[in-house]
Amino acid sequence: MKSEILQQIKQYETIILHRHVRPDPDAYGSQMGLAEIIRASFPEKKVYSVGNDEVSLQFLGAVDEIADEVYKDALVIVCDTANQERVSDVRFSSGQKLIKIDHHPNDDAYGDLLWIDTTASSCSEMIVAFWETFSDELILNETAARLLYAGIVGDTGRFLYPSTTEETLRLSAHLVTFPFDRPALYRELYELPKNTVKLSGYILQNFVMDENGAATVYLSDTLLREFEVDPRDASALVSCIENVEGIKAWIMFIQEGPVFRARLRSKGPVINELAKEYGGGGHPLASGATLHNEEEIKEMTAKLARICATK
Repeated sequence: MKSEILQQIKQYETIILHRHVRPDPDAYGSQMGLAEIIRASFPEKKVYSVGNDEVSLQFLGAVDEIADEVYKDALVIVCDTANQERVSDVRFSSGQKLIKIDHHPNDDAYGDLLWIDTTASSCSEMIVAFWETFSDELILNETAARLLYAGIVGDTGRFLYPSTTEETLRLSAHLVTFPFDRPALYRELYELPKNTVKLSGYILQNFVMDENGAATVYLSDTLLREFEVDPRDASALVSCIENVEGIKAWIMFIQEGPVFRARLRSKGPVINELAKEYGGGGHPLASGATLHNEEEIKEMTAKLARICATK
């Protein structure tokens, strides 16, 4: 499949890369990292990275604004996005050919060519593997290395999550040979505003955990306004209770207008099937969903408790 993707990249003069809405470092890293590799390797091509901008990740790079007609006769590559409804910018289906590159379960097999590797820690890891396979033809420069490293670090929790494999570390070793400022990158990825840190204190004081290690915390929009934290920044705190003794899996419910964002994390029990029940999905140990009322919150909480009770 990697050979077919490279052939398509060589064939097209215009290449447009997409990723998912509400992007994280891996979405930015894989999308813009691959774009930079293509740009450096084939300078005559027109290469664009599009999608909704994310203020907190602007230090990684800026998205491109392009007209609809640019999609005519273009190759479109979507990175790190399991489902079509989560692709940022609906024009992704307007090109001549569509490629999906992803490390999530392939629940929505969209695209003309699909490269799915659920064993990879991140989509950024897959892009490094793609470059390595064709390193005699493709150029990995410092800009691409920084982007891809950020993506891998983000999705592996600084190489602490179980998704980190020997292959993850081996491929990451290519990236650290470039002289980008890794300490500065870590600061930009993980520094939090003072009010967000204060909210983490509230979470640590108010999460609820049952005897089987199922935990939940609920952040209302009133509470978020009190702490002056937006839902996106609140989501960054989902792992702040992961070191609690006895915890197996947990959900952070974050109110965002009329809906509730459920951020699910686990230290063992599989929770992505639970997320799928509510129109969401993700990895076995890290998933998300959108709920529409408090009754669904109660239902999901009870189901998580049953999952943890059997594990």
